[in-house]
Amino acid sequence: MFTHLRACKTTVALSTKVLPNRWTTATLTVTRSWYSTSVERKSLFDKILIANRGEIACRVMRTAKSLGIKTVAVYSDADVHAQHVKMADEAYWIGPPASAESYLSIDKIIEVAKKSGSQAIHPGYGFLSENADFSDRVKAEKLAFIGPSGDAMRSMGSKSESKYIMERAGVPVVPGYHGDNQDVAFLKEQASLIGYPVLIKAIKGGGGKGMRIVRTPDEFEQMLSSSKQESIKSFGDDKVLIERYLERPRHVEVQVFADQHNNVVHLFERDCSVQRRHQKVIEEAPAPGLSEEIRADLGAKAVAAARAVGYENAGTVEFIMDNIDKKFYFMEMNTRLQVEHPVTEMVTNTDLVQWQLEVASGNTLPMSQSQLSLTGHAFEARVYAENPTNNFLPDTGPLFSVRTPPTSGDVRLETGFIEGDQISVYYDPMISKLVVRGDNRDDALRRFRLALEQYQVVGLNTNIDFLRKVASHPAFIKGEVETGFIQEFEQDLLGVPVPPNPVTLALAAGVIRHQEATAIKPSAKDPFSPWSNLHNGFRLNTKDSSKTVFIVDNVEYDVLVTPNSTNTLDLEVRQSSETLKIYSDVVISRDVDGQWVSNIDNKSVKSNVVVHNDKVAVFNEYGRTDVRLAVPAYVTGGEDANGAAGSVKTPMPCKISQVLVQAGQKIEKDSVLVVLEAMKMEHVIRAPAAGVVDQVLYSVGDLVEENKSLVTFCE
Repeated sequence: MFTHLRACKTTVALSTKVLPNRWTTATLTVTRSWYSTSVERKSLFDKILIANRGEIACRVMRTAKSLGIKTVAVYSDADVHAQHVKMADEAYWIGPPASAESYLSIDKIIEVAKKSGSQAIHPGYGFLSENADFSDRVKAEKLAFIGPSGDAMRSMGSKSESKYIMERAGVPVVPGYHGDNQDVAFLKEQASLIGYPVLIKAIKGGGGKGMRIVRTPDEFEQMLSSSKQESIKSFGDDKVLIERYLERPRHVEVQVFADQHNNVVHLFERDCSVQRRHQKVIEEAPAPGLSEEIRADLGAKAVAAARAVGYENAGTVEFIMDNIDKKFYFMEMNTRLQVEHPVTEMVTNTDLVQWQLEVASGNTLPMSQSQLSLTGHAFEARVYAENPTNNFLPDTGPLFSVRTPPTSGDVRLETGFIEGDQISVYYDPMISKLVVRGDNRDDALRRFRLALEQYQVVGLNTNIDFLRKVASHPAFIKGEVETGFIQEFEQDLLGVPVPPNPVTLALAAGVIRHQEATAIKPSAKDPFSPWSNLHNGFRLNTKDSSKTVFIVDNVEYDVLVTPNSTNTLDLEVRQSSETLKIYSDVVISRDVDGQWVSNIDNKSVKSNVVVHNDKVAVFNEYGRTDVRLAVPAYVTGGEDANGAAGSVKTPMPCKISQVLVQAGQKIEKDSVLVVLEAMKMEHVIRAPAAGVVDQVLYSVGDLVEENKSLVTFCE
C-alpha cells in the first residue's frame, strides 16, 4: 500500500500528572510514522477550538499542548470555573447553562472559532460531535473539522440507513425493521413478525436514550410513546427502528481509523458489556474469551463498515454478540472519538487524539494494520456522580474531598474535575475515567481493583464502591460478561448492606475526637500549665469521656471516647446499650500523606476519615463505610415542611420537564404526575396510590433540589 515509511521522535516536557498511556511524569515521547507515495507531510494546526467541556476537553488539550498546538475553550455560565477553562490558552463564554443555548449552539461556536483565529474544531464526544450539519458548517466556514464528514455522519448516524449500508457491505445485522413507516399499528405489526422480545431504538443518538425493551404486545404502544418522547428531546428526531432483542448478548465494539488517502485500519476490539440503563460502566480491551479468528473477523467487518461510507478520522463500529455461539451483528457506528478510547490506547501504545489531528491536517495514518498489535490488557471505569442503590440516579454537588490513585504509565486518570469543583445538574454526571493496564487480564484486574480502592470521593454519591464490587465479582474475574451482568448479579452488587465493623466506628469516633482536641491551641508561654494538656483528657476530678452517636442504616451506635494521660484513647463501641467491642490505649496520628494511622487492637492500620456536615466517610481495609452523626432535633429545627406524609419527592436534583396533574384532580395508582430531567435523562414520577391531588409545588422549568416534595395529596 505504501512505498516507504518515515518516522521521528519528539520529546515534550509536561506539567500535568494525569498522562496518557506509557507517558512518564516528566516527559512524553511521541513517535510519529507517516506513510506516503505522493503525499507530502503537512504541518499540524497552530490553534484549535475544543467544542466541549469536562474530561474530554482536558484530554484533547493535553495532546494538543504536547504537540505545540494552542487550545481554545468555550464555557457556559455553569462552567465559569471549570478545569477545561483554566487549562486552555484562551476561553470564551458562549451562554447560559442549558446546552441548547451554549454547547449545542453552532453559531456561537463558529463565532468563537473565527474570533480566536482557530484553524480547526475538535467536537469531543456528545453535544455536537455527531451533528452532520455542524461538520458541514465548520468546513463551509473554511475551518477543519476534527472528525468525519457530514455525509458519513448522516449515513451512520441513522440506525435505519446504516443497517441497509451494512447489509450491502456484507456486514451481518440484527433482524428487524429499519424503514420510514412510523405508523404505530404498522410498527406493532412488525414487532410481532420479528418476535418478542424486541428492542425499540431511536434511529439517531446513543447512550441508551430512546431505547426500550418490549417483552409483550400489551406494552408496545406505551414503550413506543416513551421512546419517541425521549428521542425527540435528546436528538430532535422521534423516528425509531425495531429489532430482535437478544437475551444474553455481549456488547463488543471495534475502534477504526481512516485518513483522506483511502487508508483504513482497526485497532482491535473492546468489550463494553457491563452496563446500567443501557449505558457503559466498565470497558476492557481486548474482549475476553475471543479466538484470534473471531477477533480478525470483527476487525475486517469493522473496516468494511468504515469503507462502505467513505469514512474519515476516528470511529467505532459497535456489534452485539451472542454469548453462546459468538456470532456478532452490526448495531451502529459512533462517528466520533468514544468515551472509552483510552483502553485501546493502553493496549496499542497509541495516542488517538494525535491520530485525529494528523488525519484532519491531511496526513496519512501514523501506522498500518500490520504494525498495530495488542500489548497486555486494560480496563476503564467510568466514575459517575450517582447512587447505585437508588436505581443509579444521578447526583450533584461539591467534590468536597478527593483522593485519587497514583498515576503512572499503567494507571491513567482522565478527569475534568478536582477537589472543590461542583458537579452540575445540567450535564452528564461522569466525574472521570480510571484506566489501568497490566501484562495480562489477571494482572490488569488486580491493579484495577487496587486503584478503585485508592479512589475516594466525599461530598456526593458516586459509583466507585459499586465498580469495586463488579471488579471483585467471581463472574467478572472469569470474564463471564454480558449486557445483563448487573441485573443478573444485582443482589451481590447492590444487596443488603452489612453492619459496620466496630473498628470502623471506633476509628471514626477517635479521629473526630482527635480533630477536636488538636483544634485547641494551648498557650506556649507555660508548657507545664494543665491547660496545655486539655487534649490529653485532663480534668480535676474525673476523666473527660464523651459519647459520639452514629446512625448507619437507621441503626444507632454509640462510641464512648475516653482520653488517657498517655496521649492514647479508650474506645467502647455500643449498640442498644450492649457493648460490642472495647479498644484500649489506641494511638491515632497522621502521616505525611494525610492518612490516619491508628494502633488499635494490637494492629497498626491506615484509614482516611472525612467529616462533611453531619456525614462521616471512613475508608479502610473494610472498604468505604458511610455513617451519619446523630443531630438533636433542636438543631435541625424539627420535621421539614416538605417531608409531610402524602407526598412524592424528587429522587435527585433535577429540572421539571412536564407537570401532568393539577390541584383537585383525581388520579389512579401509577398515574404519571411529573416528568423530571436530570443529567440529560428523563425520569417519570408516578402516583404511589389512588387519591386526590392537593398541591402541585413546582412548575415546568423549575430547578428542584433532592428530596423535595413535588405533589401533595388530600388526606
